[in-house]
Amino acid sequence: MAKKRDRSRDKQQQGAGRRQSGRRAEPATTGRWLWEWVKSISVAIVLFLVIRTFAVEAFKIPTGSMERTLLVGDFLLVNKAVYGAQVPFTSLRLPAFDRPERRDIVVFEFPLDPSKNYVKRVIGLPGDTVAMRAGELYVNGQRQRESYVRHTQPDGNYYDPQFEWQRGYLARNIDRARYHPTRDDWGPVIVPEGKYFVMGDNRDNSQDSRYWGFVDRTLIKGRPLFIYYSFDRSNLRPLPWLTEVRWDRVGNLVR
Repeated sequence: MAKKRDRSRDKQQQGAGRRQSGRRAEPATTGRWLWEWVKSISVAIVLFLVIRTFAVEAFKIPTGSMERTLLVGDFLLVNKAVYGAQVPFTSLRLPAFDRPERRDIVVFEFPLDPSKNYVKRVIGLPGDTVAMRAGELYVNGQRQRESYVRHTQPDGNYYDPQFEWQRGYLARNIDRARYHPTRDDWGPVIVPEGKYFVMGDNRDNSQDSRYWGFVDRTLIKGRPLFIYYSFDRSNLRPLPWLTEVRWDRVGNLVR
């Protein structure tokens, strides 16, 4: 009888031990699940930051300077790797796959305020001579055919004091004392090494290199790939970002 009581007591103790073990496992299991969740979220955030810094970044068109090519309310996905993404907090850049070419659309930091991003089209490369006569663009003496250009204010061809920066880069045969540039008649100016001359496609409504000068190569962030979303901001209906989507523009390549 004593042996039976001992065996019964042992079984009860074993059962109690298993129950206690099970209770101890519950918080351990919950803690493990929470840790895995935190790791997954952390990895996702790190990957997002790496991709955004070195590969692609979203960009919104805030003004009409690139109409008809790009409209206010277009959202672009920009390839930052193509020209060599900059390493944060340094002047170093990753190796580039390509370099900006004439007629490329590029996103860059505004030279007068690097906190702002601009999007324009490359018109002049380092060493190019660029000029405009009666609204027609000339590069290295050759008139350019620009099917993408839009003119909306033909009567606005007037002098602006901002054009005065051009005097320091005029071709040698130009009399600087008699130089009087206007929006549609200026140059020829020579693009320095490491610089680019950019303009908006909406030529009559674009603050670009004509006004504030060249864009340094180090300020160019990338080249837009395609429009991933677009809506008509001019519509006064409620929630235009939801009700006024331009479905015909979504997915269009930028060129």
